[in-house]
Formats: sequence, C-alpha cells, structure tokens
Amino acid sequence: MYASMNAHRSIVLAATLAALLSAAGMRAASAQEAEAPPRQHWSFHGPFGTYDQAQLQRGFKIYREVCSTCHGLKLLAFRNLADPGGPDFTEAQAATIAAGFQVTDGPNDKGEMFQRPGKLADRFPPPFANDQAARAALGGGLPPDMSVLAKARGYEAGFPWFIVDAFTQYQEDGPDYIDAILNGYEDPPPAGATLAPGTQYNKYFPGHAIAMPKPLSDGQVEYTDGTPATVEQYSKDVAAFLMWAAEPKLDERKRLGFQVFVFLIVLTGLLYFTKRRVWHDVHHHPELLEGRAPTEYPRA
Repeated sequence: MYASMNAHRSIVLAATLAALLSAAGMRAASAQEAEAPPRQHWSFHGPFGTYDQAQLQRGFKIYREVCSTCHGLKLLAFRNLADPGGPDFTEAQAATIAAGFQVTDGPNDKGEMFQRPGKLADRFPPPFANDQAARAALGGGLPPDMSVLAKARGYEAGFPWFIVDAFTQYQEDGPDYIDAILNGYEDPPPAGATLAPGTQYNKYFPGHAIAMPKPLSDGQVEYTDGTPATVEQYSKDVAAFLMWAAEPKLDERKRLGFQVFVFLIVLTGLLYFTKRRVWHDVHHHPELLEGRAPTEYPRA
C-alpha cells in the first residue's frame, strides 16, 4: 500500500515538474518571438501615483492630430476632458474641442441623418462609419478602438517578476506596451526577417510583422510648453493619455482606497481596545467568575 502511495506521489511530482518546464519553455519561446517592452517611469505608478495633467494634454494632442484618423475613442465623452483628475481642460476648452469634431445625429424632420459640431455630452465620433468602411480604407486591416487599449494590451513579465509586481503594485504594462510598439519600428528590418506585403518590422510586436505604418516621427507634432518633440516623448505622452482614457477615475480610486485603508486601521485599533476592555475582568480578576451564593452578589 505504501509503495503504491509513493509511486502515485512520484507520478504527481513528475507531472507537476513537466508542466512547470513546459510553461517555462512557452514563456521562453514567447520571449524569443517578441522582446519584452522596457519599463518606463509613470507618474501614476503606485498607490499614491497621479496623472500628470500636462502630459495628458500633450497625449491628447498626439491622439487628435495623429491617432484619431484611424482609431476611435467610443467610450470617452468630450465632457470627460474637463473631469477632475484628467487632462485639466476647462469646460470652455472641452466645448471648443468638441466643436472641432463632426458628429452624426438625427434623423431630422426629413428622416435623414446629418452632421453637426460635437457637444460636451457627445462621445468621440469614430473615424469610419463602420468596420467594413475601415477595412476598405485600410487595405483589410481593422484598427482597434483606443478607449480601453491601455488596459487590454500588455505582456507577461514572467517569473519572478510577476511576484515582485504583486508587492510593488505595478500595473502599467499596458502603457509600457503601447510606448514600446511606437518605438519598436526598424527600417530596414534585421537580416533574416521575412515580412508579408504591407507590413512593417516591429521588434516588440508579436510576430514582428505589424500592419500599422510607423505613425510618429520627430518634429511631427509641435509642443508649445518646451517639451522635446521626439518620438520617444510622443510615445510616452500618448500612452499616458490612453491609460487615462481607459481608467479616468484612477486618482479618485486611489484616494478612496487610501481613505478606506486609514479607516480600517482606526477600526482595527478600536476593536482591539474594545476587546481588551470587555475581557479585562476575565484576564485580571478570574475570581469574579467563580460561582457564589445568590446572597453574595452585589445588589443593584
């Protein structure tokens, strides 16, 4: 019987070891397929991190002048640009931005849809009427909506980094990935790389062949605050803006989480001292718990 149990344990251990080695091999193959994006320093990292309003405004400028021609922000409304914790636009500025977009509305009295300037309550209009129109205009490719792109994209850090990330609360692999993709184009591609027609080489993109042409170049967008107009800076700014678009209440959530944390600490202290007060006589005067005659109890 014991021999059978030992054999069973050996089989289980061997199967577990094989699974771990297989997972490690898959991660290694994935790492060879595409490089892990380098980690960037983000102002919103950690439990006390907050968005940099100036960076969000620059990132929105990149989105509006470059990305919005192909990518939509269908879950974001123009009024969100003036929300606390966001790019810090005033309502007047947000209204001016909204008026610069054409929004489909209707039907009118004739039963027809029509175009009008955007309002604060409107969501960002898509760049194409539908997916079929987007595919027809872009050679069959369908650019993803950017509303939650920074939360939907990411990469596996691998062992032991995912354990370290659990303690450091690092959750910015999405912005890291976006920033890396925008900086990962290589022209000409490395020797031996094979690309399908209409694709470009990107060392951070899975498979390395990406259909999106390189969207950014130095000096393409003018910054008025003195920030360097480089691809590296553009990439970080738009990645930060897309992180805010995906999680616009991040600052509020962290502030509320800190308040709850403080409340729980205070509550724990109150419960501890309450417990000590309730059980004080039990620990320090056990003789009071011994049975006595009814006449020996104090009268009220």
